[in-house]
Amino acid sequence: MHLERQTLTVAADNGAIAAKLRQMATELAAQLQQRGVEVTVIQVQVQVSAPPIPQPPKALSLSQSGKNQLAKFAEKLPDSPLKNALNRLTHRD
Repeated sequence: MHLERQTLTVAADNGAIAAKLRQMATELAAQLQQRGVEVTVIQVQVQVSAPPIPQPPKALSLSQSGKNQLAKFAEKLPDSPLKNALNRLTHRD
């Protein structure tokens, strides 16, 4: 927050908070004036402090039943890239 020449500048972490503060600006200014703070304008800026930390992808596994069903399906296919891919998938740990 920064107050200069009756203008209060507030930094919000994201757009949703900034939008809510903008909706409340008139009411906030009135409450500050009642407490003796001369504020005529409230400016709200979005200032992201740090980007969210990306989560590592979860390792997915295929159940033994799923592997068996895919293997049976692959047996019925003619030689093709799909059949090769299914065979590799069913032999993974």
